[in-house]
Amino acid sequence: MTSEQHLAPLRMPNRLFAELAAGGGSAAAVAFLERAERARRLLLLRTLLGHLDALPTPLTPVAEAWRVLKEAAERSPEPVERLLLAPATGGWISHMLRRVHGTATGPPLWAEAGHLSALALSACVHAGTETALDIPLTGGRLPLPGLGMVQLPDAKAGLTVGRATTAGGELTVTGPRRTTGSVRVTCRPLTRRDDPGTGTWLPLRTLTHAGPDGETPGTVALEDLDPYRDLDDHLPPARLDEDEAREWQRLFGEAARILARPGIPGPGRVDPAMIRAIVPFGRTGVTPPPLPFVQVSASSGDSFGGMLIVRPASALALAETLVHELQHSKLAALLHLFPLLEDDRAERYYAPWRTDPRHLTGLLHGAYAFTGVAGFWRDRLADARSVDAHSVDAQSAEAVERAGYFFALRRLQSRLAVRTLLTSGRLTVQGRALVSGLARTLDGWLREEVPPAARDRARTAAALHRTEWRLRNVAPAPAATPSHLRFRPDRTSWPDTRTHGFATRTTTPRTADEHLAAGDAAAALVRYADVLADAPAEPHALAGWIVARTILEPGRAARRMLARPEELLEPSPRV
Repeated sequence: MTSEQHLAPLRMPNRLFAELAAGGGSAAAVAFLERAERARRLLLLRTLLGHLDALPTPLTPVAEAWRVLKEAAERSPEPVERLLLAPATGGWISHMLRRVHGTATGPPLWAEAGHLSALALSACVHAGTETALDIPLTGGRLPLPGLGMVQLPDAKAGLTVGRATTAGGELTVTGPRRTTGSVRVTCRPLTRRDDPGTGTWLPLRTLTHAGPDGETPGTVALEDLDPYRDLDDHLPPARLDEDEAREWQRLFGEAARILARPGIPGPGRVDPAMIRAIVPFGRTGVTPPPLPFVQVSASSGDSFGGMLIVRPASALALAETLVHELQHSKLAALLHLFPLLEDDRAERYYAPWRTDPRHLTGLLHGAYAFTGVAGFWRDRLADARSVDAHSVDAQSAEAVERAGYFFALRRLQSRLAVRTLLTSGRLTVQGRALVSGLARTLDGWLREEVPPAARDRARTAAALHRTEWRLRNVAPAPAATPSHLRFRPDRTSWPDTRTHGFATRTTTPRTADEHLAAGDAAAALVRYADVLADAPAEPHALAGWIVARTILEPGRAARRMLARPEELLEPSPRV
């Protein structure tokens, strides 16, 4: 492994592109994307080393740290490859390139450049090679990528310079003490477990899952220590409590079992071995209890196979999120290989899963991710029907309804986004091939049977979201103006309560939304009208009133009202 090597051009086989274009991707397709990401990282790393070569630093120069890392790679290539391909490593490289170009901030540049020495130390521990490097310490902490973190007791606060040596898999770290003198810790990171007594060594946490043979366990990093585990900024460690770590393992194990499905890989089917790291976000303990669904999740094109997730209470919600975020990783890798579209970055497109207008790349990401999510719920519907065929309890029938609803909703929303992309006139040849593949998948799914009540709720929820989005975002157009969208200057984010609220049908509806979800548009219309009597332009109620009205009185006028609901509002100033 060298940053100077000349890499042969990557040529993706047509069959692998076709798999990915359909919204899925076999292990071979994902492995190809990972090889491409490796080549990209080496090119970016070579660029970064050129920028840092003359950087004044009290640490070991980056050129020397890189030499040490390469020597370890020659001795033990596989673990060093894993270090190079770790999501956090990709995050560090891209963050540093933004730093040197002045588009990101963080600790002193020399300290962030010193992370290369930490990578080199991890490589040396794996290879058993000897080295001595001057490294940055923050409050006596030294994160070791892929291994864990050393904590020097009674260390000097703030950013300091320490020294680390390795030999035969043993690591020794020395740094300044809080008062005078120095403090030293020696450990064997590959074999030493967490030491709650001294807390001097915190190992990397991992999540285990059943391997392909059902016996050999696979592992995924549960990354709560690496400073570059976030999507951009340098981040301090946020160690999970033991109870929270156990909850992550329980949920992940259940999610992996949900995803374990024999047969041909397709959209929505994820082998957990494709995931490289999960970053727990927003909480380090089991209290307060989490919500049943995922509040926040994210991924970055710089961190292939990594995903940041707020832990939910439901394994089903976690499994859905794993599918969603891996779809983003796959598409980001494709975008690194092919120019898929010409995007002026103007945020003017409707995305059925967002409350704000999106640019074209964001819409493509959403379409690709939610095609995978639709496939996930399609499999859940098949599973629930299989159980329901042998059971008469209400729980199994509810599982069929819920899975049917989300499958119907996500296939409809994704197809709408795909249509927007195909008619935008901004797709490249490769982009049109990709989006056309998604269209073929979705068109096939739209012909599949879904429980009628679930299908109707999904259609209603989709219409409600689009209607409220236009009421909150789109300015009414005067009759003589062009047809392109003009956006309200006062638009803000708004809570989408209906996507999940319509997943089940209450037997005792009280609110207007509940009546509409139950299929009683007349009762809903009356209740929406009561709200509008006091607040005629309230977007949530007005969207509900419009959709309920069009259900009761379908026809040309109804279609016009759904197409441009903002025309019911007073014209806003042009922006």
